[in-house]
Amino acid sequence: MSEVRLSAETRTEFGKGGARRTRRAGLVPAVIYGHGADPRHVALPAREFANAIRHGGTNVLLTLDVEGGEQLAIPKSIQRHPIKGHFEHVDLLAVRRGEKVTVDVAIHVVGDIAPGGLLAQENTSISVEAEATHIPTSFEVSIEGLAIGSQITAGDVSLPSGSTLITDPEILLLAINEAPTAEDLEAEVAEAVEELGIVEEPSDAEQAEAAESADGEKPAEDSAE
Repeated sequence: MSEVRLSAETRTEFGKGGARRTRRAGLVPAVIYGHGADPRHVALPAREFANAIRHGGTNVLLTLDVEGGEQLAIPKSIQRHPIKGHFEHVDLLAVRRGEKVTVDVAIHVVGDIAPGGLLAQENTSISVEAEATHIPTSFEVSIEGLAIGSQITAGDVSLPSGSTLITDPEILLLAINEAPTAEDLEAEVAEAVEELGIVEEPSDAEQAEAAESADGEKPAEDSAE
């Protein structure tokens, strides 16, 4: 597990206006919770925090230098701007070395799927309990050599020493299904169109053909007497 040291500043401005000013200063508003202490409002350097998440994952262990002391913490909730992608706010959980915490760890699928197979990923992470300074960054799950019809549950994931599975071991993570044929896809589309009552507009060629047919069926006009 990665451990990153960051400088944290104590925040004295709160609310939306204070948060905006914090972000304009190149900082991310954050709150540290845990161990029965009052929440601590801090600001983290945006660029360094982004690098920590990029290289260490969302469960990266942070050593925060704040008010002349150190605080170990891990991200518990990260809010990002839906369009621009920058970090808007972070909730941090205070931890101690040797302490066990429950976290969600991502599943990373490796290997090639069997010919004619289609991978269905029902869950992208599992919950485990691990020592705060040894949280796994991700779990590799291989689908190499698995036949169509195979399934992988949470209980099938190999955990490192010191980690305990919290997720129900019967929870389905991955399934290797048979890939649908072109005929199957066309039938599904036709069924969906019928159920939704969608009326498809005729193509230009179909419209032109219909117009020509209508002209050919029009009765001839009486000649002038």
